[in-house]
Amino acid sequence: MPRQITPAGSDPTAIGEVSAPPFARLPEPALLFYRRAQRWNALAAGHDLGPYLRFLAALAGVQDAIQDGLEEPEMPSAAARERARSFAMPPLDRNNLPLETAAVTLDRLVAGALGIEKPVAAADALDRLKQAIPGDRDIMERNVLADAIPMQALAEHVYVAAALQVHFTRLAARLDASALVPVGEGVCPACGGPPVSSVIVGWPGAHGARFCACSLCGTLWNHVRIKCTLCGSTKGIGYQEIEGAPGTVKAETCDSCGCYVKILHQHKDPGLDPVADDVATLGLDILVRQGGYRRGSFNPFLIGY
Repeated sequence: MPRQITPAGSDPTAIGEVSAPPFARLPEPALLFYRRAQRWNALAAGHDLGPYLRFLAALAGVQDAIQDGLEEPEMPSAAARERARSFAMPPLDRNNLPLETAAVTLDRLVAGALGIEKPVAAADALDRLKQAIPGDRDIMERNVLADAIPMQALAEHVYVAAALQVHFTRLAARLDASALVPVGEGVCPACGGPPVSSVIVGWPGAHGARFCACSLCGTLWNHVRIKCTLCGSTKGIGYQEIEGAPGTVKAETCDSCGCYVKILHQHKDPGLDPVADDVATLGLDILVRQGGYRRGSFNPFLIGY
């Protein structure tokens, strides 16, 4: 029997529980990828995408391991960060940041990924990436940073995206969260990236608050509920989920822009991960798209699906 999708009338979170959440929360690279690997492994059990989720879990393990001994990433100067703040721009300019350290991170990730179990297509892609000249790798890095991954080289870019996640997460972790300011709807205030999903958190002092999660640097930024995370509209917002699902992952749809972004109720299930659970709920994407909505978020591990 095919799974059905049912609309939710409104955001069920108890607004009265929300206190005074911070605008932004920076990532913790030493924990983020380790926890994501654990989450992917847990999700893989009995899942239709089990082999792919286990591959991603192993890749997240590599992301975690390669950080040991990496040199400090080159941060923008204090003056550049202050200038960005004054013009409501992200301090980590993905179009102009030097990527020499990122190249070293990619080298490490490629070497580490050689030892993990992977599908044949992923193994072939890793071999092509290993043999790629630096100039071609630079182009692939810029493709990921532009959220413009070519269909003919999707698999190679998965590894490049994984390396850039490590690099930008380490950069974002070194910022001052209190210095970050809103830079636009659907835009990470740290690196300018799009959200991968949003989460309703259960943190002390911010219980019930909603944060968007950056697909690249892992920064979380506060966003009003029942409001499109992409266009900012408060009209025509709906919540859809797969019938019979636990109700912890839903699609927030917007009739104004015709897009949707998933919303994860982490306050109900603290194990939910913005990236991992987005991949694991691919069935929700398929059903929402059948309703005419377009995916408005970006996840490098879902490109091609």
